[in-house]
Amino acid sequence: MYTLADNETNKARHKQVIVNGEGSDLSKKEVLQGRAKRKTITQSMMLKLIDLAKENETPELQKAFWNTYHCQQKIITADGRLYGKYCKNRFCTLCCSIRKAEIINRYYPIIKQWEDPHFVTITIKAVKEDKLKSRIDGLLRGFKKINAKHRKRHQRGTGAKLVGVKSLECNFNPKKKTYNPHLHIITANKEMAEVIVSDWLMLCTSKFALRQGQDIQRVCDVEKSLIEIIKYGSKIFTEPDLKKRAKETTTAQIYINALNTILVTMKGKRIFDRFGFNAPKETECKNTSAKLLSSFNEWKFNAKTNDWENIETGEFLSGYNLPTSLQALLEHNINIDLK
Repeated sequence: MYTLADNETNKARHKQVIVNGEGSDLSKKEVLQGRAKRKTITQSMMLKLIDLAKENETPELQKAFWNTYHCQQKIITADGRLYGKYCKNRFCTLCCSIRKAEIINRYYPIIKQWEDPHFVTITIKAVKEDKLKSRIDGLLRGFKKINAKHRKRHQRGTGAKLVGVKSLECNFNPKKKTYNPHLHIITANKEMAEVIVSDWLMLCTSKFALRQGQDIQRVCDVEKSLIEIIKYGSKIFTEPDLKKRAKETTTAQIYINALNTILVTMKGKRIFDRFGFNAPKETECKNTSAKLLSSFNEWKFNAKTNDWENIETGEFLSGYNLPTSLQALLEHNINIDLK
């Protein structure tokens, strides 16, 4: 049952609480249910990652995973707004969703003005786990070199600088047990896209990159393309056989060892970045000032019901019902063997 947070019969009148920021809008049921879904997925993954961090004796990772597990665990609602603490970790689906919205709001107006934006993918040959770090470093170093070359030519008046946004991502192939780091890029026009791919192939040579592994497509929907490159840095759900897309394809898996490898390797790396233009200034600073509430509701996430439950009445906030397919995946298809 969906219950909006401002139910007058459920307000705590004899307590006070301090919240920060402007909070999130509570008016849309589907938004709340999407948040509950992301919270459910995140908690399931974090418990597996925590066990893995214990096994690998990495206390720093354990702490980070626990912080994400508790992200938005307890929330406060008042006057149609939702307040809670965010972990801000890049592997948290809740925080990534917020980050995605912020990036879209910031960069969409600029990219929309570009004359002929193109979507580019540059990649490097897949490797085993022991070579992943060096490949990712080489990928980032190579693009930086290409961008610097054209920036210098522009400064000398002998060419155009490259303009665009990029994101780092890495896929895992469970059949071959290999990793494929790559960059997704949106450039201002087709010429820039072709230059990037040409320079990339020349820099890498056929030993590390092949033409068929690179891709250039015209952007027909700016917002959709921007969303495509704003990802978590890894594919959370992976088909066991990447070549099969038909109905008989086995249910998707979450390869937790591989995900952990990608997260550890990408630590400290900038996932999303711009190049060739200045980042737009935010029109106004976010309101981070503290606010004292004396009339509010308290909720705690219940992993058994996959929803936030009112501490006093037991009512549910979003009314989210976990689909049986997703429940089966989270309970039985988190693979801890492949790496």
